[in-house]
Amino acid sequence: MTASAEYKKYVLELLETIGQVRTNRFFGGVGISSDSGQFAMIMGNCLYFAVDDNSRKKYEQAGMQPFSYLTKRGRVQVRKYFELPEEVLTDSDQLRLWANEAMRVAGKTQKTNKALNRTR
Repeated sequence: MTASAEYKKYVLELLETIGQVRTNRFFGGVGISSDSGQFAMIMGNCLYFAVDDNSRKKYEQAGMQPFSYLTKRGRVQVRKYFELPEEVLTDSDQLRLWANEAMRVAGKTQKTNKALNRTR
C-alpha cells in the first residue's frame, strides 16, 4: 500500500493551508502529524483522517469506508481512520474544516494515551 510520490506531494500541497505538518513512514504508507499528533495517513493513493465516535458518522453518511487491510484470517478494518471524500479533498475550505476536526480527534487520543501510560 505504498503511496506514490506524486500523490503524497499533491496531498501535502493541499494541506499547506492548515499549517505545518510532518510526515513519517507508517506501516507502508505515510503518517501525517501536527502538534496534536497523527491526524491523517496516506495508504496507497488514498487519504484517511482520524475519526472518533462523533465524527465517524459524517464519513459514513458520505459513503466512505474505514482503512482496511487483508490478512490470512480475513479483512481487518481500522475504524480510527476513514477515507476522505474526494469532494472534501478538492474544496480547500471543507478540507481545512475536516482536517481541523481530525487534529482535534488526534489530540484527544494523544492525551488519553499519555494518561494511560502514566497510570501503568
